[in-house]
Amino acid sequence: MPVYIGVDFHTSQQTLSYLTTEDGEIHRCRLEHEPDEPRHENVRQFYSQFQGQVIVGLETGGRSQWFEDMLDELGHEVWVGDAAQIRALAVRKQKNDKLDAEHILVLMVTDRFPKVIRRSKPSCEVLSQIGYRHKIVKMRTMAKNNLQSIASNAGLNLRFRLHTERGRAWLEALKLSPSTDCQAKELIKLIDTLTVEVERVERWLAEQASGDERVTLLRSQYGVGLLTSLALIHTLEPVGRFANGRKVTAYAGLDPVEDSSNKRKHIGPISKAGSRILRFLLCEAAQVAIKKDEGLLRHFNRVTKRRNRQKAVVAVARKLLVRSFILLRDQIDLHEFRRRGVEARSSRKNAKHQIA
Repeated sequence: MPVYIGVDFHTSQQTLSYLTTEDGEIHRCRLEHEPDEPRHENVRQFYSQFQGQVIVGLETGGRSQWFEDMLDELGHEVWVGDAAQIRALAVRKQKNDKLDAEHILVLMVTDRFPKVIRRSKPSCEVLSQIGYRHKIVKMRTMAKNNLQSIASNAGLNLRFRLHTERGRAWLEALKLSPSTDCQAKELIKLIDTLTVEVERVERWLAEQASGDERVTLLRSQYGVGLLTSLALIHTLEPVGRFANGRKVTAYAGLDPVEDSSNKRKHIGPISKAGSRILRFLLCEAAQVAIKKDEGLLRHFNRVTKRRNRQKAVVAVARKLLVRSFILLRDQIDLHEFRRRGVEARSSRKNAKHQIA
C-alpha cells in the first residue's frame, strides 16, 4: 500500500495529513517554509524519510512549483486536484488547514480525488516566457503612451512613433523643461531596453518552435503566428484529453455561461475560466484572420449583425480554437481540414437527396 499524504499548501507553511502502512493511522503535522532558506531543507528532510511509493496530493494554486519540483526530485508521485471540486466534495461547513489536509487525504484514499493533468516542465517554461513577454510589451506600451502625452502637452500632435529617430528629432526640437526633457530621454531609454528584451524572448520562443511540426500545422491558419501556436500547443497539451470542441472551449474559458431554469433560458457572457493570455492571443489572431479568411469573415459579419463587434471577435476566436484543436488532434493542416469539410458537406447533401 502506498503512503498517501494530503497537503494544504500555503506560501509560508503547509499542513499535512498522511497515512502510512506501519500503523494504519492518520498522522498530522505542520511544516514552516523558512523565508531566509530558499531551498527549504526542513521540507526536503521530512519528505525524504518516506520510502517506497509515496503519493502527495494538493490543490491547484500558485507558488507551489518549487514544492512540486522537490517532490519530483525525490521520486514521489504528485497529484494536483481541482480546488473547486475538492471544496464541493467537502461535507462539513467548517474549514481550516487541518480539516482541508485531512479532506484531501480521504479523497485520495477513497479514489475520489479530482486530479488534473500537470503540465510538463518545458510547457511551463514556454508559457512562462509568453506571459513574461506579454508583461514587457504592456510596460513598453505604457512608456510609449507617456512619451506621446509629453509631446502632446508640448504642442506636437503628430501621430508617428516618437521613439524612432525621426520622433527623437522632433522631441529635441521641442522646448521642454529640464525635468520633462530628462523624463522623455529616460522613457526612450526604457523603450529601447524593453524592445531588446522582447526580441530576446521572441528569439528564445522561436528556438523552441523550430522543428516542431505542430507549430507548422497551426501556423497554416491565417492570423495564427508563433506566440498563438505555442500558447495553444502547451496549454492544450495533451489534446487527447478533450473529447470534443466544446470541452476545449470550456477549458479555455470561451464558452458562454448559461443560467436557465424551466422555460426560462439565459445565455450570458463567456466564462473566462481558462488562460487569460490564450484568450487574448486568440482574439488578436481573430482580428487578423477575418481579413484573409472568407469563412471566418462571413461568421464575423453574421455575429456582428446580431450582437456587436467585440462579441463577433470572440466568436471568431472560438472558431480558431476549435479548428486548432482539430488540427492538433488529427495532425493535419488547414488545407486538409477544409477538404474534409467539403466532403462532409457534400455527404450531408447526398443524404438529404436520398431521403427526399
